[in-house]
Amino acid sequence: MTQEPEPSLENFLYQKSTYRGKFTPQRLVFNANLQEFATRVSYICGLQNLGKISSEEAHNRISILWQQLERSYLELGLGSETED
Repeated sequence: MTQEPEPSLENFLYQKSTYRGKFTPQRLVFNANLQEFATRVSYICGLQNLGKISSEEAHNRISILWQQLERSYLELGLGSETED
């Protein structure tokens, strides 16, 4: 009987999905940033729901993450693209 390898804690906590859209390096990077944003927001919501941080603190943290995501979108030049 073979034993399957255990997934690493990092892979369990920070699962990444493959990118399936129209490929450009910028879109791939933004997709990774978007996935990280979603993961972090999920953790912040969990902390707030458990009473570990206040609603105001959760809002502030999510706002900062959103600003970082927006900045990465603009810096990657995706705001000027037209969809085909």
